Amino acid sequence: MTTFKHIVLYTDTDGFAKFREEAIALPGGSPKALLSELLPSNGFQVRQSPPGVSSDFHCTTTAQWLVVLSGEMEIGLRDGTARIFRAGEHFFSNDLLPEGAEFDHQLHGHRSRVVGDAPLQTLFVRTGGL
Repeated sequence: MTTFKHIVLYTDTDGFAKFREEAIALPGGSPKALLSELLPSNGFQVRQSPPGVSSDFHCTTTAQWLVVLSGEMEIGLRDGTARIFRAGEHFFSNDLLPEGAEFDHQLHGHRSRVVGDAPLQTLFVRTGGL
């Protein structure tokens, strides 16, 4: 069975946001168009951010797929790791604040910034978890 690989941004047991690669099985469809099982979603949003926009460290408020439609964005972690996502790339954002925890500005979350001179257009598909 073939799989669809994707990047997951998650909160590890130590409280820090990290990246990992996961696979989604593609058991359906045909050899020309393999399909995963139907995954649940709770709506979607689109966002446009101008060049130069950046955020402070924050946690994702709800599990969601983030798809870059145009432009480029960088996601930075507390350990200095950063990844750039370009048009057509995506990740599953699931770095939720641990249950019962208060946001710690030295520990939790990720930051984001628009890279380059083009506006960033993104699609968020909320899932409530996978």
